[in-house]
Amino acid sequence: MPITPATATHSSSNGTVDAILLELVDENGVTVGTAEKLAAHQPPGQLHRAFSVFLFDERGRLLLQQRALGKYHSPGVWSNTCCGHPYPGEAPFAAAARRTYEELGVSPSLLAEAGTVRYNHPDPASGLVEQEYNHLYVGLVQSPPRADPEEVGATAFVTAAELAERHAKDTFSAWFMTVLDAARPAVRELTGASAGW
Repeated sequence: MPITPATATHSSSNGTVDAILLELVDENGVTVGTAEKLAAHQPPGQLHRAFSVFLFDERGRLLLQQRALGKYHSPGVWSNTCCGHPYPGEAPFAAAARRTYEELGVSPSLLAEAGTVRYNHPDPASGLVEQEYNHLYVGLVQSPPRADPEEVGATAFVTAAELAERHAKDTFSAWFMTVLDAARPAVRELTGASAGW
């Protein structure tokens, strides 16, 4: 993983990685504290800050990722381009750009805010709970993904129609449709009406 100002503070001097902390928030998205990542996802879940990114190519196709099988939360399922959690004190926009590069090896040529959405999604497979105040971003990608295999099992660019077909037969993350539906107005503005989003 590239060392950035945000990640540097999460590695100790002896080479071990400290516990990852998430920013806990209230129903208005105001920071109220921190919690260790896994603890925040244990039932019933603690409301924490997150982000979701939707990147599109020049043809208006959405870049999906299949989460790596080694991930402890929602392994092997398909989801949006990138999602994750800012470190405490890290701007959600900066975290979204950082993780998109770390996971997929791409830097968006455009990344814009697309609102927020709050949800509570249990994951039946893992028993974990997503209680998230999620910052949404849409953007454009102009280079092919170079995914980190520890994070991403596969990638695919899909049209709106192809997504509908894939969603009917493949397993997607519990939060996928919630974040996509919340981001749709910004997606339509970005891709144009003819793309069908």
